[in-house]
Amino acid sequence: MARGAADSYAARLRKATHRARTTLRKSGVDYFRGDGSDWIALAGLLLTVPAIAWGTILMPVWCTPAALVLPIVAGGLLLRPASLLGLYAAAALALIVESLVLGPYTEGPARVTPGTVLVVAACGFFGLLIAQFRARVGVPWRRGGTMLFDLRERIRVQSALPRLPQGWHREMALRPAGGQSFSGDFVVAARTNGGRTLEVVLTDVSGKGMDAASRALLLSGAFGGLLGSLPPHGFLPAANGYLLRQDWDEGFATSVHLVLDLDSGDYELLSAGHLPGLQLSAGTGRWEEKAAEGPLLGVYEGAQFDPVKGTLRPGDVLMLFTDGLVEANDRDIAEGMDRLTGEADRYVATGFEGAAWHLIEAVAKDVNDDRALLLIRREP
Repeated sequence: MARGAADSYAARLRKATHRARTTLRKSGVDYFRGDGSDWIALAGLLLTVPAIAWGTILMPVWCTPAALVLPIVAGGLLLRPASLLGLYAAAALALIVESLVLGPYTEGPARVTPGTVLVVAACGFFGLLIAQFRARVGVPWRRGGTMLFDLRERIRVQSALPRLPQGWHREMALRPAGGQSFSGDFVVAARTNGGRTLEVVLTDVSGKGMDAASRALLLSGAFGGLLGSLPPHGFLPAANGYLLRQDWDEGFATSVHLVLDLDSGDYELLSAGHLPGLQLSAGTGRWEEKAAEGPLLGVYEGAQFDPVKGTLRPGDVLMLFTDGLVEANDRDIAEGMDRLTGEADRYVATGFEGAAWHLIEAVAKDVNDDRALLLIRREP
C-alpha cells in the first residue's frame, strides 16, 4: 500500500510539473525567450531587407541604402539579440550588394557612402542595446508597455478610497515627482468592522518617482492584504516586520494609519515616522496638529507605535499628507504646514469639494518630489 501511495504521489507530482512547465511556456517571459518565439517577426524583417536592396537598385529616387535602418530599428524592438545578429548580417550583405551593383561612381541618394554605413551601423548598435535590455528584463516590447500600463492602473485602483456613508466626504490626490506615472507615495484603504470603521494607510517609500515605484507597488499589495486582516494596532508592527524581511538597501518608509469610527467620528492615528495630521475644528476655525509617536518602518525590530486619539465633529476636517507637500530646501516643515493650512482655509466655505488636487497645485506644484494628500470631512 505504501509503494502504491508513493507511485500515486509521484504521478501527481509529474502531472503538476508538466502543468507548471506548460504555464511557463505560455507566460510572457518564455514567449520572449523560448525557441522560435520571434521567428515570425524575424522572417518578416528578413524579407524586407532584400526588398529594400532591390528597391534601391531599381528605384534609387524612392529608395535609398539608408532605408535599411527601418528593419534594423524594428528588429531592436521585436527580436532577441541572437535573432537580431542574423538580421544585421542580412543588412550588411544587402549593403555590400548595393555597393557592388551601383558602383562607387553612382550619383544621387542611391550611392552607398561611408556615412550611410556609419548610420546603419549606429542604428544597429543602439538596437542591440535595446534588445539586450529587453532580454534581461524578460518582457517583449509589444508586451512591455502593456505591463507598465497594468502596473500603473493597479496602483491607481489600490489607492482608491472606499465609498463612505452619508454625512462623510473624502478626497485623495496623488502627484508623482517630475510628472511621471509612478510614485513612491501610495494609499491603501478599507472599511472594516462590518463597514462601520474606515482604515486608511498613507505611506511614503524612500526615494521618489520611478526609483521608488517598484517598492511602492510591492508594499501597497502587501499592506492592502494586511489591512483589515489584523487588529488596527497590529498593522504597523506587521508592516515593519514585512519591510525588514525585504532587506532592501533603501528599506525604510514612513506611514500613517487612520482608524476612523464612521458612527461616532472618533479616530486613532498611528504613525511610523510620518508627519502629523492636521485637524480643522469647525467650532474654532483653527487647525490642530495630531502627532503620533513611532519610528520609521524597516529600521529595527520590535518597534512600538503609540496612537493619538481625536474626534471629528460635524464640520471638522482631517488632512493627512506626505512630506513632498510641505518640505522644501528653502523652508522648514512648520512653514510649509502653515502655508498648507492657509490655502486650505479657502475651501471651508465650499465644503472642500475638489480641494485635494487644488491644494497640491497651490502649495507644491513645481516640487520635484512625490506628493499625496488625503482629506476627510464630516458634513455639518
